[in-house]
Amino acid sequence: MPKRILIVDDEPSIRMVLRAHLTRSGYHVTATENGAEAIAMLRNEDYHLVVSDLKMPVIGGMELLNHCNETYPGLPVILITAHGTVDSAVEAIKKGAQDYVTKPFDSDELMPIIEKALRTEEKGRSILHEDAAGRFKIIGQTARMHKIYALIEKIARSPTTALITGESGTGKELVARALHEHSDRSESPFIQVNCGAIPESLFESELFGHEKGAFTGAMAAKPGKFELADGGTLFLDEVGELPKDMQVKLLRVLQDGQFERVGGVRSLSVDVRLVAATNRVLETEVKEGRFREDLFYRLNVIPIQVPPLRERADDIPLLVEHFISKFNKRLNTDVEGVSPDALAALLAHTWPGNIRELENLIERSVLLTEDTILTMGDLPGLTPPNMGRVEAPPDADEMGLKEYVRVYTTKLERARIQRVLEEEDSNVTRASKKLGISRKSLQMKMKDYGLRDTDKNCEDENGVDIE
Repeated sequence: MPKRILIVDDEPSIRMVLRAHLTRSGYHVTATENGAEAIAMLRNEDYHLVVSDLKMPVIGGMELLNHCNETYPGLPVILITAHGTVDSAVEAIKKGAQDYVTKPFDSDELMPIIEKALRTEEKGRSILHEDAAGRFKIIGQTARMHKIYALIEKIARSPTTALITGESGTGKELVARALHEHSDRSESPFIQVNCGAIPESLFESELFGHEKGAFTGAMAAKPGKFELADGGTLFLDEVGELPKDMQVKLLRVLQDGQFERVGGVRSLSVDVRLVAATNRVLETEVKEGRFREDLFYRLNVIPIQVPPLRERADDIPLLVEHFISKFNKRLNTDVEGVSPDALAALLAHTWPGNIRELENLIERSVLLTEDTILTMGDLPGLTPPNMGRVEAPPDADEMGLKEYVRVYTTKLERARIQRVLEEEDSNVTRASKKLGISRKSLQMKMKDYGLRDTDKNCEDENGVDIE
């Protein structure tokens, strides 16, 4: 998508020249004659850059700059000024303007300034989006996700083995990649092995490689995944699927960093940071004799538990927004969001397939919908929860999509909590279990939403008042 630039100048000739030049350069350009109109335009469209005259009637460039700084942090503003007001332009730079140019100017001289400003904006937008949606290319802002982010930040540069656990489709691979990309090994290979997809007879060759003639069909020597990952990270996905004999060999590599290729006679040494993941409960596998206890302890030095989607439902609007944007770009579609009842259904669904299930559903819906808003008809298999009527946000027609989703989700959450509390006779412990959140989180939400039932005293099953 072309970058969107807003030109603000009371001289028609300046607007015309800049619009023509920037449009030829591939930008989407909008122009207006004063700061008041510019402020209105900024409310209705997302711009990447503002190029504004300093002296204008109604609202001048300095006041527009202040408005942008306060309302749209990160949006760069370039000021156009006459020679006599250069001092004012310099003052504007101190107040946050990206740069300034003086009249008369050559359009070709202006382009490097504009391109630099757009690069700055893109970098800032990326950081802001990461803060708003999550971290490490992982979408999520719930408390449990922030604990994972903190753990990634703390251990990424360590060579210590990590074991990532969680149900299928929860995003364990994203955590593994984050550990690699934010480590000192980030310039070295990240090699991924799906242990559940390798035939048992090929496991040893895949992991450790083989020499020429080691077995029928081995026409040449071949390095294994450990050699390919030397200096980097080896990610063993679904490590619980490893056969018992391979568990012994893997344990040896973890202990002394050495192995032999199949058919080889000399030991090879590698420097590999191992990250493993599984959707199995390895403690149970150990008790039932399917997984070696000593290997489990070698892998489980730093455990990272990734929660299922049903336990982080507050992240669903962020994930939906992310997937809609992703598939709009991939499929060349223009879906803008979801309807209130569709959002309610998405929030209420239990998601046995977790984030992978949500992603697949959004891809299908974005591709097949005939509208710009996904409705219940676009979400097969989902039904809106029975929570009573939830009114749409006030002034919904004037809201941007993100604000609409945020306000509606808040209303929906309050209605859901209120309904569950009624069903559980205000028992906080039972209600929190039904909602899939901690008792403390429910207490805080009840307080925020004014749902404390003083008539029933809102005691938990131990007779303790919620406050």
